[in-house]
Amino acid sequence: MAGQSDPELSLFSAEELEFIAEDEIVDIVPNLKMGPLNFISGDFGPFIPQIVAQVPLWLAVALKKRGKCSICPPQWMCVEKLTQVLEAERNSQEMSEQLPFHYVEISRLLFDHANDDISDAYMVRSLIEDIRDVRFHKVETDLEAFNGRTIAVKIKNLSAMEVNIVRPFIGRALQAFYKHDSPELIPDPERVPDRRPQVVQNAPRVCLLSLYFSNVHFHYMISPVML
Repeated sequence: MAGQSDPELSLFSAEELEFIAEDEIVDIVPNLKMGPLNFISGDFGPFIPQIVAQVPLWLAVALKKRGKCSICPPQWMCVEKLTQVLEAERNSQEMSEQLPFHYVEISRLLFDHANDDISDAYMVRSLIEDIRDVRFHKVETDLEAFNGRTIAVKIKNLSAMEVNIVRPFIGRALQAFYKHDSPELIPDPERVPDRRPQVVQNAPRVCLLSLYFSNVHFHYMISPVML
């Protein structure tokens, strides 16, 4: 299925990916009165029954497990919004900006721990899986133009899952192309063991092999999570 990858080629495991996503802020509706909770990451509360409060996803899940709240799904986790996103993804080769960076991980956690709080949960799950598959297919299409002359890749609006799948592959491919085209720039430890490798003067300038992601939130390199 699209979106899967070999765990050995990913930068983070599914558990690490979810751990990072748990810092996202969500709305909850407490069903009991409780004073503020003080954590290293911040203070949350006080909590008043039936009054919406904002907390990190990890805290929302912990309170939900203890029967102390219900979790309000994000606005994008509704059939109407996801249907619009799916249509936009299918009608354009560009990646949509309408979903959060950790949309796969957030939805997975909510399906696992707050499925009863999600309206039309089955349809929402199906739409998210379709969106994920369409987006990854577009990534695969973009990489068809990848060749030995490529020195950098710029992909807009990737999700955490997609970044983790694509970056290791592209990084290794760029390095392989570079070494194949410029073998004289590869250090030979037997010839120059005690000094820096000498670069041939007529050799082409070294181009830094890097991946550029336009979204400033793409500072996490994440692995795919199955819904």
